[in-house]
Amino acid sequence: MQYKKLGTSELNVSRICMGCMGFGDAAHGQHSWTIDEEHSREIIRRGLDLGVNFFDTAIGYQNGTSEQYLGRALRDFTSRDKVVVATKFLPRTNEEVESGVTGQQHIEEMLNKSLENLGMDYVDLYIYHMWDYRTPIYDILDGLNRMVKAGKVRYIGISNCFAYQLAKANALAEKEGFAKFVSVQSHYNLIFREEEREMAKLCAEDNIAMTPYSSLASGRLSKHPGERSKRLEEDDYARLKYDATAEQDNVIIQRVAELAERHGVSMTEVSLAWLLTKVTAPVVGATKLSHIEGAAKAVDLELSGDEIHYLEEPYVPHRLVGVMAQNTASASGEAHVWTIKK
Repeated sequence: MQYKKLGTSELNVSRICMGCMGFGDAAHGQHSWTIDEEHSREIIRRGLDLGVNFFDTAIGYQNGTSEQYLGRALRDFTSRDKVVVATKFLPRTNEEVESGVTGQQHIEEMLNKSLENLGMDYVDLYIYHMWDYRTPIYDILDGLNRMVKAGKVRYIGISNCFAYQLAKANALAEKEGFAKFVSVQSHYNLIFREEEREMAKLCAEDNIAMTPYSSLASGRLSKHPGERSKRLEEDDYARLKYDATAEQDNVIIQRVAELAERHGVSMTEVSLAWLLTKVTAPVVGATKLSHIEGAAKAVDLELSGDEIHYLEEPYVPHRLVGVMAQNTASASGEAHVWTIKK
């Protein structure tokens, strides 16, 4: 395994981050393909054996049971100071907005529940899961900064935002003396490269770590076109993101398969080796031992410049989907978000 500093932080993270969205009690979540605690523990333990020290979860994953599984496994298999744990909080609910719960109060309550789920006193990275267009960014940054000062959070990150939002948020944080976002977790992989337009350039210039999710396009970049799996068949959200562009994406996927055969490695290794030339640490979900084993091997695969160009050459622009499409629809009503102080 290789390791790298997470942006401007002092966190030394493995180049592969284990994504824990597949862990948790399916009865408490939106996904039928999640795995139980016994199998989650096996994968977490194998990841630790392979040198993975960076784990990403969220309070929204299976109603907090993903956090619970991860916390118990790490407590049993390693020591707290040897791992970097990231979790995420959701926007305020309608009920909270209507009852006057502030952004600061919401963050503290969410974090306290996550710490309870994880069985930990602090998290290394606390991530703003998706932009809350009804809460001033000042309140979000102030709330996060309070948690950093309280010792419950070491660093903060953000997910599912536009580059201009991240730039303006960090400028406001610098002006007010608040903690700044050191990382961004966005939708980015070999068949969805829209982050290269602006976000990647901002991150390179400001030394903000990119830790993208969906790094294998929900399994599409690890399987030959037409090859099926439980997740491919049952993940409606992933189909929303990728089905409309399947024909053009398959051209790239075929090239991944071709290079995998040439190198004698898996498609997972080729897809992640490409992504590792662009980002700090891709978040790689695992619901089988082979998933984390293949991801760990990708760190040692070096693609030539010609091979990288070969993989990138067929790409055509994709429309925004999922959370970011919702963000586009919401952006017209966000003028109030940039209120500096009440």
